[in-house]
Amino acid sequence: MLINIIIVLIVVGVLLWLVNTYIPMDSKIKSILNAVVVICVILWLLQAFGIIGSLNSVRVN
Repeated sequence: MLINIIIVLIVVGVLLWLVNTYIPMDSKIKSILNAVVVICVILWLLQAFGIIGSLNSVRVN
């Protein structure tokens, strides 16, 4: 399980670096994209380690 988490973190990091480096975007959009990716990864890690419950039960109305 730990190896899978490390692999996912590396892949997400490389993809985010590629997007930031090679896709021309406004710096504000890049900042928002980076923040969204970091928040999603943190939530995924918290769920993977069992700190928070399943995110499937969260509903947005």
